[in-house]
Amino acid sequence: MHKLPPPLQGIRVVELGNYIAGPGTAMALGDLGAEVLKIESLDGDAARTTGRFGLAMLRAYNRDKQSIALDLRQPRGLAVARRLIARADVLVQNLRPGAIEALGLGADTLRAEHPRLVHVSIAGFPAASPSRDRPGYDVAAQAESGLMSVTGEADGEPQRVGATIIDAASTQVAAQAILAALFRRERLGVGETIRVSLLEVALNLQLSNWADYFADGVEPRRNGNGQPTCAPAADLFNTRDGVVVVSAYVQPHWLRLCAAIGAPELTQDPRLATNELRVANRATMKEAIGARISQLTTAACLDLLQRAGIVVAVVRGYAEAAASDDFKASSMVVQAAANGEVPGYTSFGLPYEMCDTTRRPTLSAPAHGVHGEAVLRDAGFSASEVEALMAEGVLKRADPVRV
Repeated sequence: MHKLPPPLQGIRVVELGNYIAGPGTAMALGDLGAEVLKIESLDGDAARTTGRFGLAMLRAYNRDKQSIALDLRQPRGLAVARRLIARADVLVQNLRPGAIEALGLGADTLRAEHPRLVHVSIAGFPAASPSRDRPGYDVAAQAESGLMSVTGEADGEPQRVGATIIDAASTQVAAQAILAALFRRERLGVGETIRVSLLEVALNLQLSNWADYFADGVEPRRNGNGQPTCAPAADLFNTRDGVVVVSAYVQPHWLRLCAAIGAPELTQDPRLATNELRVANRATMKEAIGARISQLTTAACLDLLQRAGIVVAVVRGYAEAAASDDFKASSMVVQAAANGEVPGYTSFGLPYEMCDTTRRPTLSAPAHGVHGEAVLRDAGFSASEVEALMAEGVLKRADPVRV
């Protein structure tokens, strides 16, 4: 079958972003074929100066972009940025609260000039909330949404999730909203102002917990790895050579689990007869199931329970996950090719497949400001204008070795 071009081919995106949420949103659009221009300060995306984890963020969320470094504090730098934005379909920003408006690049201003523009702002808290001016980070959203309160052992401290999942989820939420706005623009010819907050994304990720809370007003509690109202569900069991997680709280699944591990007598134990009783007597349930599973190797346990139709999975570290056949078969693993002086590396692309669409080659994150001169020439600036901007300190002269 003839492959189709990427769906966002021809769409131009301008990003003014730091760290994950803004850059990741723009990159998600780039993965769908958009042309992404990253406008950075003369100091660059804050991730560039945040050590090892900053470098990881830079690599993870800035593939396939052009980078231009402008001093937006100078009127001429701001004028250049406005000229570049005028050519764009989408503007994505997650600067500190109030910064985009202070620059005169807020949604009201720009959309009055460019009605077809899709203007996207990502912040820590909702725009109408008392906390709207507070800096917003992933961990703050985890804390204030209740997520940390339900994460960790029952008798331990609240824990953050072991990845920046709110930032990462926000990139997908924002991209979804942008795609909807672009689709409507094709029909009606007008753009949109989109606001995404990390707090609201964090709340949305806990929909079932919140639905339960709204229904009866009972606070969900930390419960370690087990689901607080289901058992066994997300419960860990040691095998002879590893750890597995098992979910078999639906009654037919519980009966099949007991039969599969050779313990049919557990189905007659009055302490374990129903899901509610297994929740109340979780320690007894875990000891009984664990005694049988601990006699098996991980591979044998997987084979046995999978054949019985039971949900079971191996708890893997990163190295073991990367070595698995499922990981190797994933089409989201991409090799970002070297981009000028910046070397290539392994990364992740879109977490889904578009089977009829051409997959374009991907490039590593750009060096700071490396495309400035080329971007301005493409936008109609003359060679003398570009040279004057560099001489005035408005445009950073590219340093191709600085990532």
